[in-house]
Amino acid sequence: MKKALPLPLVMTVFAALFVAGTIAASVVASGGSGVVLNESQILYLSSTSAQVVAAVYGLTLTGFIFFRSELSREGLEDETLREAVESLKARYFALLLFITVLVIVSLLLANLTMVFENSKDELRRRVVLCAGQAGFLTSLLAIAYFVFDVISPMRIERASKSLQVGVDPHVEGQQAGSLDEFLKNYEQIAAQLDSAAKVYLGGRGADDRGARRRLPNARLVEILFRSQRIDRALHRKLRDLITLSNAIIHGADPVVSEEMVKISAEAMHELKAALDKPMERRRLGRRQG
Repeated sequence: MKKALPLPLVMTVFAALFVAGTIAASVVASGGSGVVLNESQILYLSSTSAQVVAAVYGLTLTGFIFFRSELSREGLEDETLREAVESLKARYFALLLFITVLVIVSLLLANLTMVFENSKDELRRRVVLCAGQAGFLTSLLAIAYFVFDVISPMRIERASKSLQVGVDPHVEGQQAGSLDEFLKNYEQIAAQLDSAAKVYLGGRGADDRGARRRLPNARLVEILFRSQRIDRALHRKLRDLITLSNAIIHGADPVVSEEMVKISAEAMHELKAALDKPMERRRLGRRQG
């Protein structure tokens, strides 16, 4: 499974396409090989381009609002999807922000084309016109990429792969560790978290379906950290292990590095030691300090 293209790369490609299109169109027009347009045709072309890109952008934005609500619902219904969903929402927001800037630039260039139509500076008129049409084409291509990225049936799997690489970057450069050992350690950690959940759920336990929804593992780890039951280093390890386990569940490659297997074993023992310490003694120690 390949991870999604990095956003900086996507933005760079479209920005380069806009600049290259502007330069290429200007060079062709300067050489006399381009299409000759009169004033009315130029005004109509610029006006129509602005209306089309604005309409397509508006429809895309409206559709994405409904899709984002559906994506959020999926994350709420399945706690193992939450990190993948949040990463997708952040990716889509950044990409939509880039497209918004691109559309605004295209609309501005279309207006400048009409403003400078009666200018005596031929070079300026030509460059603004070519830049406006390059912006129009680039905006449509960027919107099309955004739409296909959003509706891709493999979006969760790609997001999970990106999360896996972010948490376990050594998996592609080292010999793979034992997945069975990793899962065994993670199950032990999950069982310890289930036991700890009884303290925060009034004795009901995390196995209760309704309680499980209200207190996922990631949230419980955060509570343990905020209540000073675990330190920052262990908190980070547990969050990474939860993220990696969820990523593997939802389509990432079922492999882990030897480093993550080692970290899972360390986290299991450290969590057990931390939870075995009585809460009253820890609180008394803080008061005396």
